[in-house]
Amino acid sequence: MERKELTEKLKNIIKPYTTNTEAYENLTEETDFINDLKINSANLVDIVLDIEEQFDVVIDNTDMERMLDVKTAVEIIETKLAAK
Repeated sequence: MERKELTEKLKNIIKPYTTNTEAYENLTEETDFINDLKINSANLVDIVLDIEEQFDVVIDNTDMERMLDVKTAVEIIETKLAAK
């Protein structure tokens, strides 16, 4: 799966959880889930669960703690998909 396609799927996953629509519309790899999109930590867990379901991967606690921005999330998903 291409990085752009993966980023679009991730964007669709995080849409229901973001409260900053302007930051969401201008989402880049540098976009931070907490600081930019105003997603709280409980919703971050929901996002991780949605990612696991959407991509059929398992994200461990170490990766979950690192998954704070779009770039890191995409890299983790790519790594998990490549390992399948």
